[in-house]
Amino acid sequence: MASNPSTSHLDCQNECREIHEKKSQLGHLARILARRTQLERQQLCSTYTAMYGQDLVEHLQRAQAAGQRNEICTLLSLWMLSPHERDVVLAKQSLEIGDNQYIALVEIYVGRKPRQMLLMKQTYLARFKRHLDYDIASSEPKSPYQKILAALDAAHKSHDMDVSLHVAQWDAKRLYEAVEGRAEATDEAVVIEILSKRCLPQLKLMLSCYKHIYGHDLTKTLKKKTQGEFEDSFLMTVKCMYTPAKYYAKMLYKSIKGLTTDKNILPRALMNVIETDRKEVEKAFQTKYGMKIHEAIQGSMPDGDYKEFLLALATPSIR
Repeated sequence: MASNPSTSHLDCQNECREIHEKKSQLGHLARILARRTQLERQQLCSTYTAMYGQDLVEHLQRAQAAGQRNEICTLLSLWMLSPHERDVVLAKQSLEIGDNQYIALVEIYVGRKPRQMLLMKQTYLARFKRHLDYDIASSEPKSPYQKILAALDAAHKSHDMDVSLHVAQWDAKRLYEAVEGRAEATDEAVVIEILSKRCLPQLKLMLSCYKHIYGHDLTKTLKKKTQGEFEDSFLMTVKCMYTPAKYYAKMLYKSIKGLTTDKNILPRALMNVIETDRKEVEKAFQTKYGMKIHEAIQGSMPDGDYKEFLLALATPSIR
């Protein structure tokens, strides 16, 4: 199937026939779908439903619920969703799994534009009959991430989308005084106020100004400071917001090498990267680790359908 929007309806029908005939062969299905663009996946899903009266994603989810090679079903069902629908699933999962639950939410909140966030939250409400903001705020155990996410949510709602160098410099100085200028713990109130009142482009400019004014990234300051839960949470948020390519490169490497217990990081990060800034993350990964992402997967993960699907996602193609 050609990787362009002009793929013929006949080609799409032929592909759907193959998928239908071999839909129980998940490894084969994975190889077919892994290299398809978002548009192609949407075309396949709609054509499949028209031809067979069945939802392809629901089939994968049923297979997952039945315990049929659970990992590959999870990957395929996520991959076939639109980006905002995938964010809804990942957000819900992150509120249910316990440890490290808020990292996926931070990735969503700092990686999406306001209109994308609005669509995702509307879909979350329609699907679960609950507001995402409420679920985050009421989630247990309590975490500083909840305060940070509430602030980032306010940032997405900011009506002032103009970026000001003067404001960024002023906020950078206030942030310095709240973090580095204190011998004791970070002044959380100042940090939360800044995160709440500025749109994301303005916050990124502030972090750039911080480095320009003080000669080092805020992340270095947070690493050196006596670490508390708030500093840890703020550090991860800053990394994800300010240097997303480096952040995702590190998260991918740790997951591929088995240096984290969170098994959801690898597929989540890989799909995020493919849909956003693949080239930048690939460059950051190779610079830091001396290999490409697909080479790391090839050399570190056990053989099987799960590995083959991740390799197909990670291998540069005409996608």
